[in-house]
Amino acid sequence: MTRIIFYSNLADKHLTLVSLVQQALDKRHLVTIMADSEQAASQVNSALWGHGASGFLPSTLATHTHAAMTPVLIDWQQKDLLQDDILINLTQNQLMCFSRFRQLIELVSNDESNKIAARQRFKFYRDRGYEIKHIDEASLN
Repeated sequence: MTRIIFYSNLADKHLTLVSLVQQALDKRHLVTIMADSEQAASQVNSALWGHGASGFLPSTLATHTHAAMTPVLIDWQQKDLLQDDILINLTQNQLMCFSRFRQLIELVSNDESNKIAARQRFKFYRDRGYEIKHIDEASLN
């Protein structure tokens, strides 16, 4: 069964994303990141490649020809997925492909509309018997 973790009250979702992706890669996991659109996916990809002065996180869009050889994929379509290890949701939508992944990470900002959508997703998972871990950003510091 998919393990689900909610990271909530995030001041900067992308900063948390970079940290989580780095941790996953250090442990040799594969990561799929779900974005709202192709444009948002491209922005996430650029942020991962340029997150540090001396480092980068190897990523590409799921539609790129080298996607099958890249450990971090950024998608917006939820179809023809190439990985099933870790899924990170950057959207406010319920991802219907989540159950094929070993782990789902939901990133929730401190924006009220983001929190409301996240509560609906949390209830969806809970009502289906998924065990959910919750981590508030305040506990990360």
